Order: sequence, then C-alpha cells, then structure tokens
Amino acid sequence: MDTRITPFAIQNQVAIQKPKYTPAQAQESFKTALSQAIKDVNQMQQQSGQKTELLAKGEIDNLHDVMITGQKASITLQATVEVRNKVIEAYQEIMRMQV
Repeated sequence: MDTRITPFAIQNQVAIQKPKYTPAQAQESFKTALSQAIKDVNQMQQQSGQKTELLAKGEIDNLHDVMITGQKASITLQATVEVRNKVIEAYQEIMRMQV
C-alpha cells in the first residue's frame, strides 16, 4: 500500500483545519488589519520626515540612511494607494452587478 502524502492531500488537510469566521468576525479582522497597515504607513512617513528634517539641520551625517528611509516611505505609500484603488474598483464592480 502506498502511504506517500501528495500535495493534494496536504491542501485538503489545510483547508479542513482553517477556522471559520462569521461575517462580523471577518469584518473586524479586516478592519484591524487595514487600520494597522495605515498606521504603519503613517509611521514610516513621519520617520522619513523627521530624518529629512534632521539632515537639513545638519544633525545627521548619514545621507544614505535618510534616502533609504524616504524611499521606503514612498514605496509603502504608493503600494497603499494602489491597494486602495483596487478595493474601490472591486467595490464599483460589485455595485454594477445585476441581481
């Protein structure tokens, strides 16, 4: 008898073990994740602003660190805006569906 585990068997076990959420729990989980993501983006923007200000005052000599922090903040903000755009597009598509 063949006792090897196939990838399909593993996927089925993972699917069975997933916890089931009520709509209210799913909404709360999504709200928490979204809120934390926005806080993280805001924190990165503030950190970039502080380092840029310190560089302008001459209190930081490491230009590379300031530039890297600024680019991280910029990329994070761009990604957040793109995710927001996709969510809005999905919502608009759902609203256009005929019932």
